[in-house]
Amino acid sequence: MRAAGERLHCSPHERLLVHGAWSTGEVWQSLAERLEKAGHRVTVVDQLPSAGPDPASLGDLTSDARHVRRMLDGLDAPVVLVGHSYGGMVITELADHPKVRHSVYLAAFWPQRGQSLLSVVGEDPMPAWITAREDGALEVSNDLEVMREAVCADLDRDQARELLSRVALQSAASFAVPSTAPDRAHPTTYIIAAQESDNSIPVPVQEAMAANADYVVRLPAAHFVQLSRPDELAEVLGRI
Repeated sequence: MRAAGERLHCSPHERLLVHGAWSTGEVWQSLAERLEKAGHRVTVVDQLPSAGPDPASLGDLTSDARHVRRMLDGLDAPVVLVGHSYGGMVITELADHPKVRHSVYLAAFWPQRGQSLLSVVGEDPMPAWITAREDGALEVSNDLEVMREAVCADLDRDQARELLSRVALQSAASFAVPSTAPDRAHPTTYIIAAQESDNSIPVPVQEAMAANADYVVRLPAAHFVQLSRPDELAEVLGRI
């Protein structure tokens, strides 16, 4: 960690931030503002095709990777590619993209080749806060306390309520498509959300995936680290 008053080194790399399931790019706002204030270039994926209000139009992991690939193709600088939660599945598909210089898994799923998100989590049934709908979409509970306990126990009720007000539907297909996990030729960092009460991706599951990383950072946060610890997270990402 840098000393108080020490300036962050501003690298020429773009930070491309990929949100997780049921989410939008708004979850990165506080973090992006901090990174930009420190002089870093930031691009945010506003909406992955697998999430949205219309279940008939939702894509899957393949369409999500295609969407982010187009964004990477349009950037004019090398990229630090950051994926949160399900976003880790997406950035894994882009491990061989020539513009990516470093991948960052933020409390994220990191599949091996041939694994889907469902196979990463194993044989456990779907958590009670997730409902599979008949139209092929997955939705999360609208019970504030249930959701706080599940994914954001370190946010106060107002913050959690704001987060819950922005959730979208998620396609069930996005969790079932196996990863191609191409070979990568760049380093990776895994940031563990180390608050034990987190029920989204338990700490031992994160630690098992982090064992594959070149660098591991632990932050004392629940699943939405970018909302509860934006300053610490900005410092970590700013140093990559």
